[in-house]
Amino acid sequence: MICTIGKYRISAMPSGSSYIPVQKSAYPVLLALFTTIFVLSNIVSTKGVQVGPLVTDGAFFLFPAAYVIGDVISECYGFRAARRAVWTGFLAMIIAVSTFYVAILLPAASFYEGQAAFAATLGLVPRIVVASLSGYAAGQLLNAWLLTLMKDRLGERGLWKRLLGSTVVGEFGDTLIFCLIAAPVIGISTVGDTANYVVVGFVWKTLVEVVVMPITYLVIRRIKAHE
Repeated sequence: MICTIGKYRISAMPSGSSYIPVQKSAYPVLLALFTTIFVLSNIVSTKGVQVGPLVTDGAFFLFPAAYVIGDVISECYGFRAARRAVWTGFLAMIIAVSTFYVAILLPAASFYEGQAAFAATLGLVPRIVVASLSGYAAGQLLNAWLLTLMKDRLGERGLWKRLLGSTVVGEFGDTLIFCLIAAPVIGISTVGDTANYVVVGFVWKTLVEVVVMPITYLVIRRIKAHE
């Protein structure tokens, strides 16, 4: 039996129990991926990485995916949905960091020999957390705001302009804020290395966006056609 409560159509079982049907939308999946990538990026970004003369962090290969997914959410669902995703990721990171600190403070078992390594890996320095959350919130909100602003003015045409323009602004804001705050913590002390860190991170993330743009186009097209 089907009954309607507000905007929901409730399926009632013969036993009398009822369930709200899961909406057929890609948004929850995108939100889960977006949040997971952000939390993981914050864990691995505490490692300083140097490839030849290039200085970056351990999240350089993963974090750009958050902006790709953010672009898809903004383009398909609008600024409010993108903002909800950003604050969900923000809350998830706070929960993760709080969990790490509590787990580190719990007394280790006598047979457990990994306490020092555990604390060193997951004991995120408060400054790193502040840098990450500040850069993430500013960058992602700038990215979503500019993309939706351009779409409101240009309509559906010029998708590549929206994707590239919003990414350049969002990634630069994110990278600049994060690197300036976090650089001393991961061992970057000189002005030259800090500038290198900012430029490499920004250029790399922007290039990734350009390279995967055909895939972003395909995902956006399929989601729009489906929903």
